[in-house]
Amino acid sequence: MKHWTTLILSFVCWVGIAQEEALFDAATEHYNAGKYEAAAEKYLQILENGQHSAAMYYNLGNCYYKLNRIAPSIYFYEKALLLDPNDPEIKSNLAYAQNMTLDVIEAIPQSGISKIIDRVTGLLTFDQWSYTAIGLMLLFVTFYIAYYYMRYASRKRLAFVLSLGCLFLAMASVLFAYIQHNQYLKRQPAIIFDTEVAVKSEPNTRSQDAFILHEGTKVQVLEQLNEWKKIALADGSTGWLPQQSLKPIKDF
Repeated sequence: MKHWTTLILSFVCWVGIAQEEALFDAATEHYNAGKYEAAAEKYLQILENGQHSAAMYYNLGNCYYKLNRIAPSIYFYEKALLLDPNDPEIKSNLAYAQNMTLDVIEAIPQSGISKIIDRVTGLLTFDQWSYTAIGLMLLFVTFYIAYYYMRYASRKRLAFVLSLGCLFLAMASVLFAYIQHNQYLKRQPAIIFDTEVAVKSEPNTRSQDAFILHEGTKVQVLEQLNEWKKIALADGSTGWLPQQSLKPIKDF
């Protein structure tokens, strides 16, 4: 009975993979033929089957960029960048798409220390920093064992110094992973999908308009109250929006 169950599960998985490959090939064919709407539909079908990847989101961003649909293109580029934050092609295409937006928002300048910390921790994701820490700890143990068994004083010193260096770097990697993870949890980015929307000073339709935003603008969600979300811009401005006016990027 277990044998037949394994065979059935294997067959189902094989069929699922074959279907996804067929959808991907069809989407690529549509894209190369200039049928960007049809290509996007195929990519979305793959996503609906639970197959999320930076490449898939990047391809969707390209489709919507070709269709001059600002908000969806930026939305999917941002999702791709979230999964692969150091990919130069994603960054480049996202910058092109952002040039199509109407809102010009200047970020609050960071201090020198904050810039350095963001630059260093941003080299890897928190998962990658964690794996790096594990690898360095293994090297620390290896060098320490070598130090214990080596006979010559010069080699023992070298092994000892290397073991301490690996231990220090492992601790730094753990710290960077912690900082990256906290930043990931703290940041709740979203993209404005309305063509134009008034940001309110309070979470109700009767309150005064604080400012106007347009499609494709990236915001940070601070909190939610009923059907309203409090958002913040890179320049520090805050206000309230109906939740249907934007889409959270971290929704997978």
